Amino acid sequence: MKILILSASTGGGHVRASRAIRDYIQQHYPESSVDIVDALKCINAFINHTICDGYRMLAIKVPKIFGQLYQATNKESPLYHIMNCFSNAFSHALLTTLNDIKPDAIISTHPFVTEMVSHLKSVGETDAPLITLITDYGLHRACIADHVDAYVVASASMIPQMEFMGVDRSKVYPFGIPVENVFFTKADKPALLKKFGLDPNLPTVLIMAGSFGVTKILNIYRQLVHTDIAFQIVVITGKNEKLYAAFADEVEKSSKKTKLIYFTDEVENFMHASDLLVTKPGGLTVSEALACNIPLAVFDAIPGQEEDNADFLLSNNMAVKLEPGTDCGKTIRSLLEDNRRLEQMRSNCEEFDKSHAAENIVELTRKLGGQHAEKHKSDNVPSKKTKSAKKPRHLPQK
Repeated sequence: MKILILSASTGGGHVRASRAIRDYIQQHYPESSVDIVDALKCINAFINHTICDGYRMLAIKVPKIFGQLYQATNKESPLYHIMNCFSNAFSHALLTTLNDIKPDAIISTHPFVTEMVSHLKSVGETDAPLITLITDYGLHRACIADHVDAYVVASASMIPQMEFMGVDRSKVYPFGIPVENVFFTKADKPALLKKFGLDPNLPTVLIMAGSFGVTKILNIYRQLVHTDIAFQIVVITGKNEKLYAAFADEVEKSSKKTKLIYFTDEVENFMHASDLLVTKPGGLTVSEALACNIPLAVFDAIPGQEEDNADFLLSNNMAVKLEPGTDCGKTIRSLLEDNRRLEQMRSNCEEFDKSHAAENIVELTRKLGGQHAEKHKSDNVPSKKTKSAKKPRHLPQK
């Protein structure tokens, strides 16, 4: 079976979800072929940079405007229809990829891509089943398209909204957002803390800071280090040189034990070793944290999907919110001191078990793809009537 995963780099989450699905296919169905293709790069390098850079600029520099655009396109509006027309206009740039791979099934992890493939299906350029993966805990109208065969959502709580937007309930599968299996793997927490040079007897707060503005996250850190209870901090800045340098100065002056990391490929181990994660509520980061059963303290949510993610966590008692202008250190202190509350939040994370997300998505894809392949196979087999018509006419009749 040939499976095509179409993604886009407007955020790391779309790509990470794609890789989790690919890895499962390669591990369990090595006879199948699976390709991840960045759809926006296929269209045009300039378009790709414009959309991706524009997304990041709006989300980080002017989040209020980003939120207004998010809301404007989340309803039947001129801007929503303009966005669809844009996607349809560039959809034919995907045809070369579709014709080269000839997929039995297509998985889309980005709304722009979903609309493009839906349009191609509407004009008869492809009939491969289209499975759309929604990588946040809230729904945006851009994720809905006419020719989607199945929607995979993060939570069953999203189903009523899907139905409100006109989606047939039978097409919605609350399998969850797929993450790499290492996040679900149980770990020896004391051993990990010792490995990282940390104290196994102290609570550990993990700050994943790469997506924050420098000033905001440094203020949170300063408030934390002045909190007069015993705990230790791990800060991961990612490949953000400016942020790493700023933190290095702060850590040198701090009396609170802090491990500063520029980049690591062991994010899952740091999550498993920690008691609380301070982060922005991106869809994949939230899903990875929930897989590790680590409660969150969310901050600086981008208006739109990140606010939806934060609301989901708060409504299910999996997180606290660090409000701007408040003493974030005090909020975290009260949580670290309340072992019963922290343990209940951890238990809630554990109960939200989506460890079979990748497996379920792949099985659904194989089912729909198999039906597609069988249909094409039967279409290419001559019928018995056609075969009998080829008999010589001079044969005696019974």
